[in-house]
Amino acid sequence: MPMPRVIPLLEAAVDAVLEAVPGDIVLGIPLAIGKPNHFVNALYRRIKANPSRRLTIVTALSLEKPVGKSDLERHFLEPLVERVFGDYPDLDYVKDGRGAGLPAHISVREFFMKTGDYLGNDAAQQNYISTNYTFVARDMLLQGMNVIAQTVAERGKGEDWRLSMSSNPDVAFEIFEKFAAQGLPLIKVAVVNHQMPFMPNGAEVSPGLYDIVVTDPAASHRLFGPPNAKVSTADYAIGLHASSLVADGGTLQIGIGSLGDAIAQALIVRDRHAVEYRSILTGLCPDGLGDGTASPGGPTVRRELGRFDRGLYGCSEMFVNGFLKLIEAGIIRREVFADTVLQQLLNCGEITDETVTPLTLQALWDAGRVHSPLTADDVDFLTRFGIFKPGVTLDGAHLMYEGKALANDLVGEAQFDAVCASLLGKRLSGGIFMTGGFFLGPNDFYERLRSMPPQELARIDMTRIDFINQLYSQHAGDSGLKRAQRYRARFMNTTMVVTLLGAAASDALESGQVVSGVGGQYNFVAMAHAIPDARSILMLRATHDNKDGLKSSIVWNYGHVTIPRHLRDIVITEYGVADLRGQADSEVVRRLIAVADSRFQPQLIKEAKAHGKLPADYALPERYHQNLPGVLDAKLHPWSQAGLLPAYPFGTDMTADELHIVAALKRMKRLTRHPVELVTMAVRSLWDGKDAPHAYLERLGLDEADSFKTMFIRRLFAGNL
Repeated sequence: MPMPRVIPLLEAAVDAVLEAVPGDIVLGIPLAIGKPNHFVNALYRRIKANPSRRLTIVTALSLEKPVGKSDLERHFLEPLVERVFGDYPDLDYVKDGRGAGLPAHISVREFFMKTGDYLGNDAAQQNYISTNYTFVARDMLLQGMNVIAQTVAERGKGEDWRLSMSSNPDVAFEIFEKFAAQGLPLIKVAVVNHQMPFMPNGAEVSPGLYDIVVTDPAASHRLFGPPNAKVSTADYAIGLHASSLVADGGTLQIGIGSLGDAIAQALIVRDRHAVEYRSILTGLCPDGLGDGTASPGGPTVRRELGRFDRGLYGCSEMFVNGFLKLIEAGIIRREVFADTVLQQLLNCGEITDETVTPLTLQALWDAGRVHSPLTADDVDFLTRFGIFKPGVTLDGAHLMYEGKALANDLVGEAQFDAVCASLLGKRLSGGIFMTGGFFLGPNDFYERLRSMPPQELARIDMTRIDFINQLYSQHAGDSGLKRAQRYRARFMNTTMVVTLLGAAASDALESGQVVSGVGGQYNFVAMAHAIPDARSILMLRATHDNKDGLKSSIVWNYGHVTIPRHLRDIVITEYGVADLRGQADSEVVRRLIAVADSRFQPQLIKEAKAHGKLPADYALPERYHQNLPGVLDAKLHPWSQAGLLPAYPFGTDMTADELHIVAALKRMKRLTRHPVELVTMAVRSLWDGKDAPHAYLERLGLDEADSFKTMFIRRLFAGNL
């Protein structure tokens, strides 16, 4: 492979791209942290100043450092952002898009947006591309992309120089293949960021894959590291329910944020605190645990309560901090191997674990994966996966190792024993326990990847999204391999709204306003139905609170759908698990009402009856009448106090004082949506005359109360501490 053009300066790299593409530029850049921000900004500024050229940016999840929407939030955030995000450079097109607007000759088209950030932004809403993650490469080609640029890690020099796509091999390989197959021109730019972890396996590439590699030290900067979010009581309840559906020896997909952290912590509690875990689940499950303790007639879901003796395999488009914590806890440790028969034998227990014994070779022979005499392909297979020692070769009728010749015969007992005694390795090699398409996490997540021992990092494979997010493939045998690897999979995704007939809205409002994007959710839901022992799990909080007041997240009908009702499977709220697979409509309605907030159950029942989906005499069983936040808090608070369900299970970048302040600010923000409560709290705060610690007031710019408004806010803040 020819070597790329190495350019040591960002501006020179921009010159090279502008020269190579004399007309309009359609720039494709990866989602999240794979964007080469400094290069993109330099190119954007150059074209912004030259209206004779057009620039279209096609991407997703453009990240921006937090900016407060009020003076209080801005005062609070400034020192926190400086400490946590450091020299991370915001993208100019994001700033302009949120502010005065993009120039007329520049447009940005995203297929996934930062959640909720672009509601009401007309340009962003109009330029959104609704597509599945697995179709992104195709759709970038349809947009006319002619330049692709991404951040890479590097190691070695000279002949040993290697690059890693690190966080984002997700769609790059497929893009390169599609453009090459159609003979379309594409300028491929890699920008080295020395803060990016060097990921091996599927992410590691030759520098010659790119046309231009930019090595400017100015392109290195801190990665975008969102702090861990607080895990609420509702999050923990959902996470606990979800964790009890995960099968030992199975496969797990989870997402980012407080729900992902809740699931990971619940799995750790299950593995390490079996007695307490069972007690917590018993309190949360009105229908019992699926072990004979169910309420009569209840839609019992069988719970998994045991330790993870075999461990789990992580397979997710997004490799997040929760997965890393499960790796460190020894729960994500089930290795999968890139051979279908070998994987199937591991799944069914014919090969019991990764330790190589004569039974390993015997099982492969019995299954017809290897032959007697062994072929050259057999020997290659056996050495590649560590079943034979490195260096075993085939020479005619003999197997050779360190100058010793053995008969190439597995039929005779003596010959089989001789082969095993001399040639068997100690442990299967090439195993992977975590497969991801991109990663995103807090600063300590990135530092852990940068410092992880090579033998552990080798078991993490950042790879193509078309491998992760779907079963079918252009490559023969891939579908069977994926099915074998994704044994007993639990694909867990969040959603916003679920209808009583089992449809889900996860990416947009019924008005058409896009909240985030489809991403890979549809693919994982469909895949769960295609794999016999897999399940799709959609999670949502039973209510949501906004300017229109408290609303149920389970509704009769909704004007937008991401997941159609015919793909309904498992739905979880903080109040329980609704197993919808294969159920009649009336039973689906019953089960969803059973996990809805009790303040909305009567109206849901009324609507279902009005539309003929419940019998007129249906009455909700008494055991589901206590689906209320206060009741849930009472159940889980003791376990929080005991340290099993901490608010920040994996730590936080905020100090104790900052946590105290942010809790008060969140209460105040909630009050702005409820005027009566706000007035009540304001009067009480002014009457009580409470004040906050001076350091808190100084942090928020409230230390000088020079107006009634400032004094009012100061008292209100103190009253919410």
